[in-house]
Amino acid sequence: MTRDSPHDLLVLHAVRIAGFADTPVIAHRYGLDAAKTEETLRDAEARGWVGHTAFAGTGGWSLTEPGRAENERLLAAELARVGGAGEVRDIHREFLPLNALLLRACTDWQLRPTAGDRLAVNDHSDPAWDAGVLRELAGIDRALTPLADRLGSVLTRFRGYGTRFTTALARARAGEGAWVDRTDVDSCHRVWFELHEDLIATLGIDRHAEP
Repeated sequence: MTRDSPHDLLVLHAVRIAGFADTPVIAHRYGLDAAKTEETLRDAEARGWVGHTAFAGTGGWSLTEPGRAENERLLAAELARVGGAGEVRDIHREFLPLNALLLRACTDWQLRPTAGDRLAVNDHSDPAWDAGVLRELAGIDRALTPLADRLGSVLTRFRGYGTRFTTALARARAGEGAWVDRTDVDSCHRVWFELHEDLIATLGIDRHAEP
């Protein structure tokens, strides 16, 4: 049984994962042909599943509520087809404690409390503080690797999260601090957010209802 996902599912899901992105970004997410992706998006737009918005010289696609429901319907059917629901649920349970650690690490990267201000911005002038955050992220990276491998064995579209996180962390440890938490690069935080969204979409979970 193939573990690959159909083109239409991947396009709709790439919009869900990205949140808001134009056609080249959506096509790149799963290595799809840009022209075919544009056709699929236009078809999805006609069905009321996606909408395109342009402002301030930029534009992008986003899911409508019917599109979100259709995305989750397709994902549930795909997961049932490969018999992977139990494994993905188990991985999600193991992911949640790591999620709490990741959120704390990103907060510590952004804030460094002082005696007079517990919400003081981290100006990255304390190498020991930043090194501690990077050690936390390294521990998360080690824990993520086997989970990412297990996900990749369920469905091909899950592959890459572990490698992307490791790459982002390596760049951060090499002195490129943006690769911890910036959203305009493939940072640790961005990779993690996408993985989290992928898991809850695949399982049909409300992010705000998670324990």
